[in-house]
Amino acid sequence: MSNDIHPTAIIEKGAQLGDGVSVGAYSIVGPDVVLGDNTIVESHVVINGHTTLGENNHVFPYAAIGGAPQSITYKGEPTQVVIGDNNIFRENVTVNRGTTSDEGITSIGNDNFFMAYTHIAHDCRLESNIVFANSASLAGHCQVGNYVVLAGYTLVHQFCRVGDHCFTGVNSVCIQDVPPFTLVAGNRAITHGINVRGLRRRGFSSDDILELKRAYKIVYRSGLTMTQALETIEGKEWQSEHVKSLVSFIRGSKRGVIR
Repeated sequence: MSNDIHPTAIIEKGAQLGDGVSVGAYSIVGPDVVLGDNTIVESHVVINGHTTLGENNHVFPYAAIGGAPQSITYKGEPTQVVIGDNNIFRENVTVNRGTTSDEGITSIGNDNFFMAYTHIAHDCRLESNIVFANSASLAGHCQVGNYVVLAGYTLVHQFCRVGDHCFTGVNSVCIQDVPPFTLVAGNRAITHGINVRGLRRRGFSSDDILELKRAYKIVYRSGLTMTQALETIEGKEWQSEHVKSLVSFIRGSKRGVIR
């Protein structure tokens, strides 16, 4: 399959393009960029740095992927952006490459949708099936799990983790880890229960959701300290593995979790 490269596009020597790649007018693809099969790069896009995109990605106008990190520690090292398959990057999305103060890689999984003006900072690690609504932004070194939805203008502080199946409200400011399966909102964000609607859409059983609700009440409504709440949960028998995931996430937190 042949590629469709607009005559005004600049594909620098060394760039690797798969089959069926389209690059629109005035876009720039740097010398260390790899574009997988059937990836569409629309007009006025800049993709540079040591950046790899997998197959079937779609990058809309004025996005900038692989740019230098916004970090005063960065001295031009050949750090990376690694992106999987089937992702959509809408207008003015920015993705910065990693730094040597971390693993040197900003990574994004598969089947994610980043709406206009969203920002993914250096050294962030994102999984799959994520939605960032307009202007949602991550500071450096954040981790985002699977099936996360960040509503518009959500901000996540550096080094924070956002657990699987979370949902944030509009204008949320998350300065601690967001536990999996939860709804959070506010500035500063607090929890508002389990993300029941999202879990149902993804096929969670009623029993799984009920057990997550019960575990949530122990953590957030019992008046126990976090240590006491986790010990109480661990002392009970649970049918759902998701409760164990919730406890494991909280125990692994270095910044503390939103409460």
